[in-house]
Amino acid sequence: MNFLISKCTQRTAVVYLLISAFLLSLGGVFIKSIHLHPFALAGFRSSIAAIFVWLMIEKPKFNWSKAQILGGLAYAGMMLFFVTANKWTTAANAILLQYTAPIYVALFSFMFLKEKITRLDWITVFFVFSGMALFFIDDLQPQNVVGNLLAIASGMSLAAMVLFLRKQKDESPFESLLIGNIFTAIAGLPFMLRSTLVIKDFSGILFLGIVQLGLSYLLYVAAIKQVSAMEAVLITVIEPIMNPLWVLLLIGEKPDKWAFIGGTVVLLAVTIRCVLMTMNIQKNKSNTTP
Repeated sequence: MNFLISKCTQRTAVVYLLISAFLLSLGGVFIKSIHLHPFALAGFRSSIAAIFVWLMIEKPKFNWSKAQILGGLAYAGMMLFFVTANKWTTAANAILLQYTAPIYVALFSFMFLKEKITRLDWITVFFVFSGMALFFIDDLQPQNVVGNLLAIASGMSLAAMVLFLRKQKDESPFESLLIGNIFTAIAGLPFMLRSTLVIKDFSGILFLGIVQLGLSYLLYVAAIKQVSAMEAVLITVIEPIMNPLWVLLLIGEKPDKWAFIGGTVVLLAVTIRCVLMTMNIQKNKSNTTP
């Protein structure tokens, strides 16, 4: 674990975030393939992830600060909302609505972190919110509506997690990751005890816990010490692109027309913002170089 942190420069942090996003993008197809109650699946996955993260951290430093505990609670909320949303709406809707997180990061990062929010950020927020509204045009069935709302709640939780992890940039945010997985496992325990695992499901949960969740978020947390909260949610744009693609290719689930249009608006807005932000950083560096 110390190796990941010591080698993490700002450039390496971007690579960590991209790898993390790719691993996280596999979540939708695995969640759809495992036939368990959402809370049971989230509990099993986080139980394995908690063990893996604890082994990687070796000697966790629990200071029980507000940021550490709330970061863990936000992580747990994100896990439970996202898994349940995947069961109650399409994988595309779940991940694309979760990816509205930049809205909430933009709204609250100045208040919590004193990180400047630009005019470009607010323009991005407008288009992301507009795209998000399109998801509810076709999904008039009660279950789909609830699933979409849970996906939005997952996005809010993701934003809160990023803010509280970034708040700990001068400390160790890895413990929030561990606490969050433990909270999720506890919340899922009653459902786990009533579930029967088959070998196929167990192998999938093992992958979800160790690789898709544990390893991906260790990389994510290591990277967040080197990038801003807004950068952390914008650089990982490949996750909402790849997630529904895996589900389409392997399961055949297609998003609705308006959800597809809304998702395109969200992704374009966030991607364009990310590209312009990178160009601006490079421009500033070139101007300061003697």
